[in-house]
Amino acid sequence: MKAKFSGHDTFPLRYGWLFKATKHLSMGGSFQTSNEDKTREAIVELGVGKNMVNAIRYWAESSSIFDTSVKANIVTHSVSEEAKLIFGDNTNEGLDPYLENAASIWLIHFWLNFNIESLTAYRYFFNYSNVQYFEKATFLDICITDTQQLTSSESPNDKTIKKDIDCFLNTYSKKAVKAGASAKTNEDSFASPLVELGLIQELGGGYFSSPLDLRADLPINIFIYSVLRFSEMELAHSGASSMDFDTLLTKPYSPGRIFRLSEKGLGQKLDEAQRRTNGDISWVDSLGLRQVQVKSALQGQATTFIEEHYRA
Repeated sequence: MKAKFSGHDTFPLRYGWLFKATKHLSMGGSFQTSNEDKTREAIVELGVGKNMVNAIRYWAESSSIFDTSVKANIVTHSVSEEAKLIFGDNTNEGLDPYLENAASIWLIHFWLNFNIESLTAYRYFFNYSNVQYFEKATFLDICITDTQQLTSSESPNDKTIKKDIDCFLNTYSKKAVKAGASAKTNEDSFASPLVELGLIQELGGGYFSSPLDLRADLPINIFIYSVLRFSEMELAHSGASSMDFDTLLTKPYSPGRIFRLSEKGLGQKLDEAQRRTNGDISWVDSLGLRQVQVKSALQGQATTFIEEHYRA
């Protein structure tokens, strides 16, 4: 992997940004921020400053909302097919462009972290870190050490990683309520849609918690989609049709890792997935050997479960 701990200009992902990005691109706009004319055009169309244009581009690329290609050192973008389903384009309205359905936020979370090409603070946390209760300063030290082992490129300086961790925590964590403070919710509490998932809780004093859980509010169709995406990657070279339960629970980029599922939570989700797919996804626990099977009939069908969720 390459290290990528910058690009967002410290701006957490905000509501409306991904829809704005897809709409701007679908209408013929560009995110070639090295081109002054294109940048000025984006500033006007998106209604934000230059730094936010850079941040919108970063989050759109990182969440795979944009497909990116490079030719003659010129970066061009197109809206990915899966992003078109949710946010639409110039011909389709999209299933949930304003993120009114929680399933869309779970999807964005999965897209952000299901990436084996570059390492960020949030990808490190959701795919490699085993902490459930942590102090930010200690997490920074661990992240710096592990980045040196996980990345092929030269590691960024400590200050850059610290800024990325700050941005990651501001993107995901619910703020601690100070003793005696008003329970009133302000705009900053929901600046990022990913806060709604409740995956990380700020405890105060630089401490955070992120327990493994059942994730009852994770829609089953989004879970099935993630299992199919992961199984396509995991089983592609082996030709097998099954994998260990523990692989689905703890291996980097697995649904268990990305969604912070407990062992019981993954078992419950697989039971529900088995019922929903009429056994095309199934799992058995025999003599302590737990295997998850994904039938070939589901190959290439991941996005149909996204559509099914919204059209049910």
